[in-house]
Amino acid sequence: MIAQAPKGFLLLEDGTLFLGRLVGPTIPTVAEVVFTTNMTGYQEVFTDPSYREQIVVMTAPQIGNYGVNTDDPESARPQVSGIVVRELSPTFSSWRATGGLPEWLVEHAVPALTEVDTRRLTKHLRVTGVMKGVIGAGDAPTREALAAMDACPSMEGLDLATVVSTTTPYQWGSDIATFHVVAYDFGIKRNILRLLEAHDCRVTVIPATTSAEDVLAMNPDGVFLSNGPGDPAAVTYAPAAIRTIAHAGVPIFGICLGHQLVALSFGGTTQKMPFGHRGGNQPVKDLATGRVLITAQNHGFAVAGTERGVDGAPDLDVTHINLNDHTVEGLRHRTLPVFAVQYHPEAAPGPHDAVPLFDQFLAALRLRRGSSGPTA
Repeated sequence: MIAQAPKGFLLLEDGTLFLGRLVGPTIPTVAEVVFTTNMTGYQEVFTDPSYREQIVVMTAPQIGNYGVNTDDPESARPQVSGIVVRELSPTFSSWRATGGLPEWLVEHAVPALTEVDTRRLTKHLRVTGVMKGVIGAGDAPTREALAAMDACPSMEGLDLATVVSTTTPYQWGSDIATFHVVAYDFGIKRNILRLLEAHDCRVTVIPATTSAEDVLAMNPDGVFLSNGPGDPAAVTYAPAAIRTIAHAGVPIFGICLGHQLVALSFGGTTQKMPFGHRGGNQPVKDLATGRVLITAQNHGFAVAGTERGVDGAPDLDVTHINLNDHTVEGLRHRTLPVFAVQYHPEAAPGPHDAVPLFDQFLAALRLRRGSSGPTA
């Protein structure tokens, strides 16, 4: 199927053109073009809600060689707008596989541009920064493709959390679990829920716009702020709720977008990064211990600040920094039971160095349970 695929192209906003073969829909597909350095875990990447409205360039040269399965997806369907690869494997070999990646992409109407020099494309994005792009059929962009790219909004100022969030609350985990955690769904990944369940938590997953009053009425042991796509500064409904919950003494743990929202809740700001952090090999230093974690990440915005502090947020201490560019990777409130990290400790896909952060959250839940008695 791939050998007979029609010609296709990726046109970047700056006019740079990449040619290849197009698998899947032939109508123009426009989104922000980003790259990830993950060597494996492509199905988790493609189903991660944090990649909503993005065309993902895979830097590993061959994608699809172990197929797809029903266990690895991080949400109910692919979230990416499209993918760009060097080679899309037409065959697969894995005892876990239930099908092939090309067929899965076609089934879900995700365009895949193959036979592209992804090394050149990645280097271009690293130099110029991520930008909008359009995938289309043929060897040159059509007027339709150009018009579609012109109409595509910038990621800055875009609230995508409400787009990917659940619309109604739902439960995850056992009803007899020791702890009750309320998780804000800004684009939550299933492995986060699996790990909370493994740590003896019953999770109530709630829509992104849920009020603090509704959360506190559930009498949770703790609140989790999930990852998610888009510009954190556009999630204007979240900071007030986060502050109210924090001042009520409820432990809060945030990751990725949740980390950025914690910073915004206490006076901080965020900024668009040139090409972001996406992959499973980002080195992060724990400032308290000096230990270096290899982490999984997926974000295009960062909290403004240095290891000395978060800009505009004197009540927050920086706990982790990225060793590649020294951006803020972790923070903690000085007096309230609130902490957050920019990276993905649930490691799906990625290394497991940071999984113990869930133990840290559990310790906060135990501390609150001991001081306030059992919750409903």
